[in-house]
Amino acid sequence: MSLTRDKVFWEAFTAHAPCTVRACGLLIEMLEHPERAEMISQKINDIEHEGDKLTHDTVLALHQTWITPLDREEIYQLITKLDDVLDFTEAASDRISLYKINTVRPEAIELAKILQLSCIEIERAVGLLQNIKDVKPILDACMHINRHEHDADQIFRRSLARLFNGGTDPLEVMKWRDVLESIETATDRAEDVANIIEGIVLEHG
Repeated sequence: MSLTRDKVFWEAFTAHAPCTVRACGLLIEMLEHPERAEMISQKINDIEHEGDKLTHDTVLALHQTWITPLDREEIYQLITKLDDVLDFTEAASDRISLYKINTVRPEAIELAKILQLSCIEIERAVGLLQNIKDVKPILDACMHINRHEHDADQIFRRSLARLFNGGTDPLEVMKWRDVLESIETATDRAEDVANIIEGIVLEHG
């Protein structure tokens, strides 16, 4: 068992967050060009596998390291919640591809763009964590993520109302509810990441 391996954990956080930013960009591309959904879905799936490996390796390192740069539970929660955001992003793309969606609802693109903004802020926040004594920019990023999640909630509720009250075919309603819920849940998990980071900063900053 290694005494300390701080670099392993910081590199895992700063490598995982960009994976989700990339996946969000591809999700937006998929929604704007649904005819390329199958190909783009595979790219997102590949990124999700990258995230899974980073998560697995981080948890393994956690069990093999005596002294960690943060509390063990904090490291575990942060890497697994980062992975949750990526998982739900991948789930949304998977549903779009599987359901053979050809006509895209504009609210889905709005949600995906808000998710991307949240993930950009996550990338910024985890990149600043090593300088944890400088709390303001980290907490600012977390505040932006919380605002994005609130905006996503509003769009999600509005989109569901339009979906169920717009005379849409019941099968299409079911498909789009699944897609929209996956994207909105990803924004919820992004807020979970922000809350974890806030806790870390308030504990160690």
